[in-house]
Amino acid sequence: MAAPIRSRLLDFLEPEPGPPGGACPEDGPRPRRSALLDLAESAPPPPPAADGRPGPRPGVPPYHTPVCVPAHPRSVAGTGTDGRPARVPFIVVELFAHPARGTVAFAFTSPAKLAAALGDAQPWVAGSLGPLAEEMGGRGVTVLLDPRVAPGESNWRPEDLAALAQEVRR
Repeated sequence: MAAPIRSRLLDFLEPEPGPPGGACPEDGPRPRRSALLDLAESAPPPPPAADGRPGPRPGVPPYHTPVCVPAHPRSVAGTGTDGRPARVPFIVVELFAHPARGTVAFAFTSPAKLAAALGDAQPWVAGSLGPLAEEMGGRGVTVLLDPRVAPGESNWRPEDLAALAQEVRR
């Protein structure tokens, strides 16, 4: 890839750096086609659900395909069921800026592949590829399965992970 993929997690804190000269270089190898598309195209049409619920839409990978997704816990101040202030936890899926595809989400078929691409300190959650692809597609975000990431500094360092752990414990 001509430009590294950068996490969009901190976009609200730091300005987006522009490439030197103001334009992205067009030379260099094109990114390979996402294996997610191969899975979607080769999958047989989903059978109707036995209990009458709608199944996945055609072209969406099977819901049971396990993946590791870069994500981390967050919480906001809210009100508990008893009316007292409480922290409401949720999970944030990290999105990345891709030089050719815009905003993307990553999914990896193993924790080792995730760590090799994003570093050992990258927080993640296990999920299913189908629901991830459907949710991200509905938001205009492409999911890349086992993407190649340009070598460089990891988005998360061990000290970042320790700070997140302290914040989550509050």
